[in-house]
Amino acid sequence: MSLLGPVLAGAPSHAQTTGPVPTPPAETAPAAGAITPPALASERARRLDELYSRLREADNPRQARVLEAQIGMLMSVSGSDTADLLMGRAQQAMQQRQADLALSLLDAVIDLQPDFTEAWSRRATFYFARREFGRAISDLENVLRLEPRHFGAMVGLGMLLQQLGDEKGALTAFQQAMEVNPHIERVPQIIQRLKPKVDGVEL
Repeated sequence: MSLLGPVLAGAPSHAQTTGPVPTPPAETAPAAGAITPPALASERARRLDELYSRLREADNPRQARVLEAQIGMLMSVSGSDTADLLMGRAQQAMQQRQADLALSLLDAVIDLQPDFTEAWSRRATFYFARREFGRAISDLENVLRLEPRHFGAMVGLGMLLQQLGDEKGALTAFQQAMEVNPHIERVPQIIQRLKPKVDGVEL
């Protein structure tokens, strides 16, 4: 799971395309729209329910960090070897500051696995870095449609809405993130700064 706040702040702002998106070998590429096998999807959903419940009840930030990492590991596996391969190449492109290539790879993953929340989340990160805020918000809305408890997407949405001057919407997003994960760093301070401003605005 990409925690959109920290990730967005560190994403590259520009890069050059170095080549076309690699085409998966025909014998290994699943059909477009392939989904995670039902048994795996069901087990992952059960495990996520358990982890999110434990996260809300975590006693301290250290325990929360462990649970966040476990949630992130589950969310980062698409169930498709091809999609996972392309995600790995997108991550490599990001590290090499090849944002255009990374975006092309993420587009391919989303076309292949439209229910893969991590691909939408990563692509939102790149759109934010390019200041394409409308596209970033649209991708984060897709993340939250697929996984309404994705607190990283909520934090990212709050940051974007702040950038656009929507302090009320930003406050709501940050508060929702804290309901899911009460141990998110820095967000309580942001809420504390925003709340007096929003409270003074007529609804």
